[in-house]
Amino acid sequence: MREIVLDTETTGLDPASGHRIVEIGCIELVNSIPTGKGFHEYLNPQRDIPEEAFRVHGLSLEFLSDKPLFSGRAVAFLAFLQDARLVIHNAEFDMKFINAELARAGHPIIGMDRVTDTLLLARRKHPGVPNSLDALCNRYHIDNSRRTKHGALLDSEILAEVYIELTGGYQKTLELGTAKIRTAQLARKIVAGRPAELSSSLTTAEATAHLAFVAELGEKSVWRSYLPPGNPDRQQ
Repeated sequence: MREIVLDTETTGLDPASGHRIVEIGCIELVNSIPTGKGFHEYLNPQRDIPEEAFRVHGLSLEFLSDKPLFSGRAVAFLAFLQDARLVIHNAEFDMKFINAELARAGHPIIGMDRVTDTLLLARRKHPGVPNSLDALCNRYHIDNSRRTKHGALLDSEILAEVYIELTGGYQKTLELGTAKIRTAQLARKIVAGRPAELSSSLTTAEATAHLAFVAELGEKSVWRSYLPPGNPDRQQ
């Protein structure tokens, strides 16, 4: 299954108030394993960067002034997503910005039915405790020391690790691989057979009684085929 872990940075809290996306970061997972493929873009918001937003992500208008507009990168962004499921922390926030930008650029919006919200997953798994990205990193012993400021690509990379821990992705993959290895090992043992035959535990009295029993079954009895070679009662 293909999934895209996604994060955005913005100029503010609400696109309805004119705020825009300034960075998008995406990481591709296939069957809960990062593939190394991603999508990352800084974007010119065509507006000022409020001080409170700058303190969060550190992206200045000067830095973003020569970056592409969202409308110019929308096709490439959608091409990377394809029909994959999106994995986002506090998804409602990011999706309202993404859909506002898509609508502004003349593209169809993305439905929330395609989205897995890791914040909701974490709240169900760890109720009553903080479930911010930093809190989850601490809980799962994930190194987030590079996260001195928010960054869409870095946060996507960290969120991918958190999501895998939340869903047991590495463990499931390991168990499946272990099962395959054990099955293959067992198959090799069966094919190889025993290195030496086991000695018979059948007593002389038991063997004599069995031969007498087989003799009573008649000459066409299938049991005669299993008599030891050289036995006069063996069917030829």
